[in-house]
Amino acid sequence: MDLSGVSAIVTGGASGLGAATTRALAEKGALITIVDLNEDKGNALVAELGGSATFVKTDITNSDQVAAAIEDATSKDRPLRVLINCAGIGAAGRVLSKKGTHSLEMFQKIIDVNLVGTFNMLRLGAEAMAATEAYNEDGARGVIISTASVAGFEGQIGQIAYATSKAGVHGMTICAARDLSTSGIRVNCIAPGIIDTEMLAGVDEAFRKTLGEGVPFPSRIGKPQEYADVALFLAQNDYMNGETVRFDAALRMAPR
Repeated sequence: MDLSGVSAIVTGGASGLGAATTRALAEKGALITIVDLNEDKGNALVAELGGSATFVKTDITNSDQVAAAIEDATSKDRPLRVLINCAGIGAAGRVLSKKGTHSLEMFQKIIDVNLVGTFNMLRLGAEAMAATEAYNEDGARGVIISTASVAGFEGQIGQIAYATSKAGVHGMTICAARDLSTSGIRVNCIAPGIIDTEMLAGVDEAFRKTLGEGVPFPSRIGKPQEYADVALFLAQNDYMNGETVRFDAALRMAPR
């Protein structure tokens, strides 16, 4: 896929993995709709990128708000070809601890945002892509890329809600790819390891060094731009479909 003539949506696009991906898409000539709840960061990134991006404040679990974001993306005189789901939240909690049982409300919230929200974007984004004209002789119309996590494969102690949500994102990928094959829409997923995003902002340098040393090779924390490089590869290669790509430098998470 040639990204220079397309419209794209990036959820969680105002910071972290999403912001890096938004910048990378803009460099390729795409017009991006940034979907996020953080207005300050979203508007700042729009100002940075000039005419390459717009911002739509969106709760990805709200179908009406998602529909408004998709309307923004489809009104740019370019076909919507790319949806990259980076939005997500996390919180720590054991099934049972000295404080009692895991909060059901917190578990439901993390599932709702990370899994249900991703599905909500996927289903409505696919509907918009399916309405476009195919861009090649294979009948291709677009690609959807979601973000899981290595926690979805090797969840650590205290990650049950987050790990469950990300395992679900991985699990829906092949099903969605098969469901949407008749519409010419590919579906892929990236499962990052330890990446230098806002989630690590409060971690001191000594602990960051320890985290990096635990990664086989390269023995360091990953960079958001490296995630964006993988996302662009998955978007541009028309034969990549139904795949979850581990992006973790051979890391396999220990129990804690």
